[in-house]
Amino acid sequence: MIGARLENLRNWLERTGNRERWGLPAIPDGPVNARMLRRTLAQAIAERPGGLLAAKVALKHISVATTEGYAARPGGSQRLFLAEVEEAAAEHHVRLTVEAFHDFQEDRLPAGPGARSLIEAFALVDAELKEAARTDPKVLTDDTHLESLLRKQAQTLHVGAANYCWFRDPAKALCLRLAGTPNASKPLVGMCDSARCPQATHHPCHRPVWTGQAAGITVFLESPRVPVGERKRLLPERERALRVVAEIDAAMCEGSA
Repeated sequence: MIGARLENLRNWLERTGNRERWGLPAIPDGPVNARMLRRTLAQAIAERPGGLLAAKVALKHISVATTEGYAARPGGSQRLFLAEVEEAAAEHHVRLTVEAFHDFQEDRLPAGPGARSLIEAFALVDAELKEAARTDPKVLTDDTHLESLLRKQAQTLHVGAANYCWFRDPAKALCLRLAGTPNASKPLVGMCDSARCPQATHHPCHRPVWTGQAAGITVFLESPRVPVGERKRLLPERERALRVVAEIDAAMCEGSA
């Protein structure tokens, strides 16, 4: 039954000229069925700008992966989207690294267990930048050369909620040691204990997060409804947050001294 209707549709499109007027491809001769129609329709829609998602809606697919199969573009949108996300994340990490370097130049030093190694890396970049400026003064006002020098450092950056993780050596990553996966290629940022990890640093932009955590814990501690056991657990958490804030302030004072 559906085959006969599709045959009538093909004849009607050709007879009325609507196929050419609507920009539809010619339906080949021979038997047609519903699956062939859906596949051809998906391919025709997907070729247009934003067409893959439009085809998903028109064909009522639950997942865009199904539409990609119909349109003969497996992995298309998902792969492109992932590539765009990774590219945007890489550029964002470069910008954050440049900002941290500018803080270093202005004596706003990082704090945390990984601060020393980061300061040493920035000092080498600063020396190289000054050496390059002797032959080309324009590099002092152009961040392009600076970004190229810091790009390798930025590739190790993983952004945490209240710290930066410079993941250079998996063997030194505290999160991987705690998880029992010391050979992993990426850190477990959600398990990061930045106050103890030798690759973590705290910067002035992280100070509000730690002060907010300390203030929030203080509110709980002042509540009479908090059990004694929970109070004992929260006290070390508040002390750690206050210690990190003090270290950030001390590092800034040390840099400006």
